[in-house]
Amino acid sequence: MSDYEMSDKEEIYSKVLRAGRRTYFFDVRATKAGDYYLTITESKKFTNDDGSYHYKKHKIYLYKEDFSEFRDILAEMTDYIINEKGEEVISERHQKDFKPEDDFVVQEAKTSSDSKGLDSFTDVSFDDI
Repeated sequence: MSDYEMSDKEEIYSKVLRAGRRTYFFDVRATKAGDYYLTITESKKFTNDDGSYHYKKHKIYLYKEDFSEFRDILAEMTDYIINEKGEEVISERHQKDFKPEDDFVVQEAKTSSDSKGLDSFTDVSFDDI
């Protein structure tokens, strides 16, 4: 294996951010010339119908000459989102203890309380049909 292939595989410095089904990998790597660049990899876990799972990965390469502008735009965009929507996560689906059936029970309870009550339903027997 060449020096370049070895240095591309070697991680100089790494950090991992686990966020639900997503994991973000931040890796400093070395170029052939010995300079450093950053790779950011998003890995997302998907479960197949049979219970097995697979990961989809997306990777970006960020070089030093782009750091300043990238950092500025990232800060601008994240600040915009926080200023417009706040830091609270709106979707319940992002909560660690979210269960789809809980959402159904809540919706059903709301529907029941909004209706006129059980007395407004007609009792139908299959013999009547």
